[in-house]
Amino acid sequence: MRCVLALSSLVVLVSGCRDLSRFSTGGDRFEGTVVAGDFVRTGVAVGTKMCLSLDTDHLQDTPGAISSNDGRFAATPLRPITQIWQDPLSTISFGEGREKNLIYVASPTDADGGDAGDLFVVVSLMTSGGVEIRLLRGAPPTPGTTSDAGDAAPPPSAPAPNVFAVFTLGRESGPCDF
Repeated sequence: MRCVLALSSLVVLVSGCRDLSRFSTGGDRFEGTVVAGDFVRTGVAVGTKMCLSLDTDHLQDTPGAISSNDGRFAATPLRPITQIWQDPLSTISFGEGREKNLIYVASPTDADGGDAGDLFVVVSLMTSGGVEIRLLRGAPPTPGTTSDAGDAAPPPSAPAPNVFAVFTLGRESGPCDF
């Protein structure tokens, strides 16, 4: 009997830690504005808003979509990286107050420059009930980079603009209106 009780307690404890259903939006959304500081923002204008719909029953296949008021995203599907779910990256943890961090890819609309390239989207489900989204693409060139011959390396042709932005989102009623 003691083993059954201990096992039952363990199941409740483990399932309680993994129950992310409160983050599913149904017909609602998470919405918020980009963090304004230049030290955590490049390639996204101050005041840009992000909207997220999320289905926690489908985090590994069709998790949801993002939209932004700058036109970069318009109900753009979050694309899971299938292999990540069998990799330690699926358990990535950083900072305090995060229940789960999820890594996806999203393709911007033509408003982002058309062929500018996909962005990584890191979705952090916060213990407070909110969500943080980080957008990442590219990095600035390394100063003094040289080719194998020792010459200055030519810049890559038409590189996608660098993007790094942090959005803090809260739950709002109704679907995204941009």
